[in-house]
Amino acid sequence: MTMTDVSAATRARWLAVSSVAVGTFTIVTSEMLPVGLLTSIAATLDVSDGTAGLMMSVPGLVAAVSAPVLAITTRRLDRRVTLLGLMALLAVANLTGALAPNYPVMLAARVLTGVSIGGFWAFAAGLGLRLVPEGSVGRATSIILAGVSVASVLGVPAATFISSFAGWRTAFIAMGVLALAMLALLATTLPPLPGEPRARASEPLPHEAPAHASEGQLTWLSGPLKVVLVLTVLIVSGHFAAYTYVRPFLEQVSHAGPALVSTALLLYGAAGVAGNFAAGAWAARNPKPVLVALAVLMALSTAALPLIGLPLIVLVVWGLGYGGVGVTLQLWIMRSGGGEMGTALFVCAFNVSIALGSFAGGRVVDGVSISAVMWVGAALAAAGAAVAGISGRSGTTGS
Repeated sequence: MTMTDVSAATRARWLAVSSVAVGTFTIVTSEMLPVGLLTSIAATLDVSDGTAGLMMSVPGLVAAVSAPVLAITTRRLDRRVTLLGLMALLAVANLTGALAPNYPVMLAARVLTGVSIGGFWAFAAGLGLRLVPEGSVGRATSIILAGVSVASVLGVPAATFISSFAGWRTAFIAMGVLALAMLALLATTLPPLPGEPRARASEPLPHEAPAHASEGQLTWLSGPLKVVLVLTVLIVSGHFAAYTYVRPFLEQVSHAGPALVSTALLLYGAAGVAGNFAAGAWAARNPKPVLVALAVLMALSTAALPLIGLPLIVLVVWGLGYGGVGVTLQLWIMRSGGGEMGTALFVCAFNVSIALGSFAGGRVVDGVSISAVMWVGAALAAAGAAVAGISGRSGTTGS
């Protein structure tokens, strides 16, 4: 094989990695879509803000179930075919949501979104091992998982920006079109990816595959993994209890108009991207102290929001904190040695946390006040920081 052939093969591998990363961005952005559009959708479909929050809870719960179920039921299928099917389903879900004449139809569309999220995220997280040589697996995995983190902090501001000019239905249409574009890109760039676990014997790491599978089977309920799952539930549910309702908070408490809301969320998103890559670099060595710092930033910022009239700086701090949470938890889960089942459980816990947080936040918003939900988010983030700190002192490192 000539150097030109090697170079072309290398470029093809990294193009596939980049395509999967954009795919995870598309999937998670679709999941986060209602956050910045909540009040507009609620008004159009004639439901309360708290009830509209079910658009976040429902796909989160469905994704939590679909991740392990699809990992088991489709294990013999080519992962390329599975990923293409899930992206096509996402396009249908987003376009259905855009045309939804009432709230039940919207929730049905969000169920389809949940299936896509759970399956795609769970499969994509482990593709670095199958797409690049051994020495590049870490970097490839980081790129793929960065799509999740960046989507969490950029998707909402982008959707809010679109909706401020063309309405919330246009934002859903835009995500449906993006999903169709991703379907074509993945079909073009992904190589065949046999789904049968034993097929890994022909991959670049044949001597490691059986040991890795055995390790995952033996350690998926290990102490370090349990700590990561508990932290996921605390921090992520606290975040979405507050963040799902950040737009009505800005409108009702801060008296922000559409332009200021869009600006605030764009600043949050930019800070979140910075937090994602900064935390990823620091957490590669030891994720625990990084997670403690991020959770403290989230607790301080959400607690300060009800006390500050124009919370742009506070939102930047919140974005810096949460922007690094996803990649830090992902690195911790990899260090815990949980294998494929550990990854599926992490995806499950993450999405259950999104559902629980947005649901609990909705009950607080409807039953207490929009400001009270920020205190709930602060309390759960503080609890996460405490648990992470205690686990560090007890030696449960996950290293």
